Amino acid sequence: MKRFRTRTALLALTAASGLLLTACGGGADTGEDSKAADHSGGRPAPAQSQDTDERYDRREDPDHLSTFALDVDTASYDYARRALADGRLPDPSTVRPEEFVNSFRQDYDRPDGDGFSVTVDGARTDDENWSLVRVGLATRTTERTGERPPAALTFVIDVSGSMAEPGRLDLAQKSLALMTDRLRDDDSVALVTFSDEAETVLPMTRLDGNRDEIQDAVSDLDTQDSTNLGAGVETGYETAVEGLREGATNRVVLVSDALANTGDTDADTILERIAGERREHGITLFGVGVGSDYGDALMENLADKGDGHTVYVSDEDEAREVFSEQLPRNVDLTARDAKAQVAFDPGTVEEFHLVGYDNRRVADEDFRDDRVDGGEVGPGHTVTALYAVRTEPGAQGHLATATVRWLDPGTRDPHEETGDLETDALDDSVWSANRGLRTTATAAYFADALGADGPSLPDAPRLDELAGHADDLADDAGSEEIRGLAEAIDTANRLK
Repeated sequence: MKRFRTRTALLALTAASGLLLTACGGGADTGEDSKAADHSGGRPAPAQSQDTDERYDRREDPDHLSTFALDVDTASYDYARRALADGRLPDPSTVRPEEFVNSFRQDYDRPDGDGFSVTVDGARTDDENWSLVRVGLATRTTERTGERPPAALTFVIDVSGSMAEPGRLDLAQKSLALMTDRLRDDDSVALVTFSDEAETVLPMTRLDGNRDEIQDAVSDLDTQDSTNLGAGVETGYETAVEGLREGATNRVVLVSDALANTGDTDADTILERIAGERREHGITLFGVGVGSDYGDALMENLADKGDGHTVYVSDEDEAREVFSEQLPRNVDLTARDAKAQVAFDPGTVEEFHLVGYDNRRVADEDFRDDRVDGGEVGPGHTVTALYAVRTEPGAQGHLATATVRWLDPGTRDPHEETGDLETDALDDSVWSANRGLRTTATAAYFADALGADGPSLPDAPRLDELAGHADDLADDAGSEEIRGLAEAIDTANRLK
């Protein structure tokens, strides 16, 4: 397996630079001006790549930089699988390629301590001037969970009429019951419900000696009327602030089909009402989507702008994974406001295109502005970004440098880690590359095929060809999650 060389650059910034941190969290107000576009070298494209090039937003970028906030959401892929299992293609507007890619855990090297490792690798497509370049970031494993701070979790549960459908509220209740058993005695739980109005059913309560009371509150949940999601989120944050625990990880967990039809139904409006609580107390939002009919866009916007992330669950196995494994594991936080910046070498790279992350772009000049929002990442996570890169014909030498920057959750001191990729480290073919890169490419090509504009990645295989590659990959990996990907691609091919 060909890999790049790694270079560590852990920064201890001066006290003067620390003054910037006093306004951290204000990045949510930067608006569209803080989002960077895809980049190209501005050179004329070779004729054989004209169709692909026309799909890319080609702009002059003398720095050859690409900057984005880290994202560990996976809801888009799981919701697409639910749609395919129901015999329909997913709505293209719900297809976010980065969430397909990040649905598969990778075997990147892990750092020894807190922070990130950086892995950069890639492989050429059938057109030898095009390559897929993967940037992989990983946090330490969760072996030190006994050292994590206690958790103070406020569950905000949708009990509107639409949640009566099997696989919604009932699934949430089973999941919460499982999680209550998994949390530690020094963790705390609060419970807020909402339909047309919101109600605090259970204030912040320590699990030690109170597990039965919490379980009873969960089992007594019942569906009611309309969906005032805004009231639910606002009351949830108020309850979280009232039960705030110093030194604990304070988080709001929203469980809903996100089909808001009463009160505020816009993510910006909802989050503006609780902006002070978010910024002053650092309370993050973890969104759990349920239901065959699901407000994907609203839940994603809430999580992105609420400094959190989203998942989607459709059955008990997925719910058990989220509530019994992912959420307890993620109550610890490794990095705040994490961003990545990839610098492509203008001497070897003609143009490049970041796959997905459309809602997570950051202006290049804001990479080291710690007032601008990034992503929140916990221990045991991997984050993957994929680029389509066209190199200069016959180019040799340095290809790209990837840098991740994050703030320490406790001290808010900034740190960075960097990795490089050389052209001679590119594998000859995507389909003979290491297993992780093949998985990333397969997931990205699948999302690309389901997207609104059809295939846009260079040398994209037809769905039937992609299904064959996925079958081979699943056989090689012996992985149930990759077998599930192969089955989803095969189903999409039959429905297309």
